[in-house]
Amino acid sequence: MKVIRPLLFTAIIMIAPGCASQLQHTGPHESAPMVHSISSNLDRVVVARLKHGTDLLDGLRKAVEQEEIKNAVILSGIGSLTSYHVHAVDNMTFPTENVFFKAEGPQDLLNVNGYVIDGRVHAHITFADEEKALGGHLEPGTKVFTFAIITLGVLEEGPTLTRFDDSKW
Repeated sequence: MKVIRPLLFTAIIMIAPGCASQLQHTGPHESAPMVHSISSNLDRVVVARLKHGTDLLDGLRKAVEQEEIKNAVILSGIGSLTSYHVHAVDNMTFPTENVFFKAEGPQDLLNVNGYVIDGRVHAHITFADEEKALGGHLEPGTKVFTFAIITLGVLEEGPTLTRFDDSKW
């Protein structure tokens, strides 16, 4: 009998050197620790397959709901797309500003990563065509072509990621 040991997952948020003084003057950030980490074992691994025509973000949300996932790490994702819609940060001061990228056409889905935080999907994707690679925060309107396969590492009950993606913390 093979013994399977649980994987330990640690999430760490770090603020780059030089940014701390900028953050100290923005008000809401003063109460946030410079580094906040939690430790958790992976409870299980979920692999979701999305078929042709599925909205990638909506499909991820449905998988999270079906599997009753509260907190997870999006470990990987591959596939192909017929359209994409993402946003990226467009400035280096607070408040942040976003720039949106949206287009149709064949794309290889190279990676999906991110988190499920209290049941909410916060995903980023990287994709490419024959000329360029692009990526960003996943928005509605990114459509699956052939298929997409996304792997999620579900965290054990207890630890929470509640404020991990709160830019005001």
